[in-house]
Amino acid sequence: MEQINVEDIQPLISEKVRVAILDDDGQDKAPFVSKTIVKVELCPDITHLRIYFNDINFFAVPLISNVTKNENEWSAFDGNSGLQYIIRRERGQDV
Repeated sequence: MEQINVEDIQPLISEKVRVAILDDDGQDKAPFVSKTIVKVELCPDITHLRIYFNDINFFAVPLISNVTKNENEWSAFDGNSGLQYIIRRERGQDV
């Protein structure tokens, strides 16, 4: 596991992905939904990474989260809140 690196998520910009936020025992807080990531940037106080789905809507992942990744999935776990943020490439997309 490693901490968040903005460059790791850059390849997912403009791609169709499925995103979800799970609690620490794996239960859905919200179902996986299809989205397209349009940009990623640090929040003004540099504590979170904002992952935007349009010019207004985003979710913010704490920079201290532990990240795991592979070719098709990026996941960040925030130990303070017990939340896991998951971004998966939609099936059928080239890596």
